[in-house]
Amino acid sequence: MNQELIHVYFMPGMAANSSIFEHIDLPVDQFKIHLLDWMLPLKQETLESYAKRMSEHVKHDNVVLLGVSFGGILVQEMSSFLNLSKVIIVSSVKTKFELPRRLRAARKTRAYHLVPTRIFSNVDALAKYAFGKTVTKRIELYRKYLSMSDKLYLDWAIKNMVCWDQTEYDPDLIHIHGENDGILPIKNINNCIPIKNGSHIMIINKYKWFNENLPNLILN
Repeated sequence: MNQELIHVYFMPGMAANSSIFEHIDLPVDQFKIHLLDWMLPLKQETLESYAKRMSEHVKHDNVVLLGVSFGGILVQEMSSFLNLSKVIIVSSVKTKFELPRRLRAARKTRAYHLVPTRIFSNVDALAKYAFGKTVTKRIELYRKYLSMSDKLYLDWAIKNMVCWDQTEYDPDLIHIHGENDGILPIKNINNCIPIKNGSHIMIINKYKWFNENLPNLILN
């Protein structure tokens, strides 16, 4: 009898598309990969409502959800609407307390409203915002990973990232975080699997680590 496949759904980070997972390769006799992509939020839509809508794209039961960065926040919200085997977040946060001080300050001052998201129609500017300044030398490479430059989406995503109000997290959640993450510094992160020299975009440039380690993290 064939072993039943474990369905793993991948959610990309803010403004990114599912091509960031193009090098993720899990054993096909054990796992089936499904890629999710951002959809436009409804006007004034809450993160909870958006997560419920996104959950409708998960077509299997007892699945694994893996989310990167803001996608990691979204999959945690989605977990309320799904029967899941595991939730894995990468380069993300588990609670609002793990956000860097500058983002927590932006929440208090509502400075997130001042982010000029219109400039992100310029993909170079969007890449630097989403991936950090270190992408400058490889900007051409990262352009293909970014497709959500719509102002409605970006305004919504930035607000919901900064204003996320979660104070507790599931102790079974798996958090993988780069030691050199310049967007969400690891000094603010608790209870994670640290990745040496891992940056905010390590799902792209350290895919070999994920290919070697994700199967055991999922199965154990």
